[in-house]
Amino acid sequence: MTTDPRTLPTDAESVVLLDEAGRAIGQADKRSVHHADTPLHLAFSCYLFDGRGQVLVTRRALHKQTFAGVWTNACCGHPGPGEGIAEAVRRRVRQELGTDVVELRLLLPGFRYRAELDGVVENEMCPVFAATVTEPVAPDADEVADAVWEPWEDFRAGVLDGSREVSQWCREQVALLPADPLAAPTASYDDLPPAARDQAS
Repeated sequence: MTTDPRTLPTDAESVVLLDEAGRAIGQADKRSVHHADTPLHLAFSCYLFDGRGQVLVTRRALHKQTFAGVWTNACCGHPGPGEGIAEAVRRRVRQELGTDVVELRLLLPGFRYRAELDGVVENEMCPVFAATVTEPVAPDADEVADAVWEPWEDFRAGVLDGSREVSQWCREQVALLPADPLAAPTASYDDLPPAARDQAS
């Protein structure tokens, strides 16, 4: 019998391992996959907006295994084996920030990056989403050290000119995101990595 990954505790999550074409080639325990030679795996990033055009910026908890204490976009995570990527975004936002998203839209289906900090590497195919929230956020202290709402235009300008310190993936994503993410057309799920397309169907 296969266990639904959505019912597993956070410390038992698995990630989907990928080949260079974005096809699933296996899975690994999230606790053991991130190290100096992290294999390529499937992830996502989500940018959350409120009704006033502000974006939620979060600081990763200080005890996290990867990029502890770094400011970044609202939420990042990994779809579990067999879990649709949009479903994973909604699950992770609920777990980390205690709220639900509306109008979830895919913006950068093919985003990929590699980043290193303190000897730990992130190596991900990481589709990027944007969504709005209508309820207050309640960050989980185990995941989020701090969270602030900032005007998107100011945040974007600061990231692009280097004056706003954020994670490497956030900097690369903001450079690729449209000037108005919520007004941009939604990208096609057909452009996701094959593993994410397979799980979305």
